Amino acid sequence: MMTKTVHAIFDGEVLRPDEPMGLEPNTHVWITIEAADKNQSKSGSFLRTARSLNLQGPSDWSTRFEDYLAGKRSRRPAESPT
Repeated sequence: MMTKTVHAIFDGEVLRPDEPMGLEPNTHVWITIEAADKNQSKSGSFLRTARSLNLQGPSDWSTRFEDYLAGKRSRRPAESPT
């Protein structure tokens, strides 16, 4: 069984999904309706949410995220002597 969350617009008569559903015509589905906040992003994606937070942090977050999640102190690797 497939579960998928999609954004759709109700045009007064039918729901119109913003993206292809990947279903064969006449496929029966269960629908749960949750009205989206108008200020909420359409996709609710993690990246869109993260960007909207305007987070500030070290420039090496993307490469050392596991260290930061584990609470390890931020230390740059020692430079090798020349």
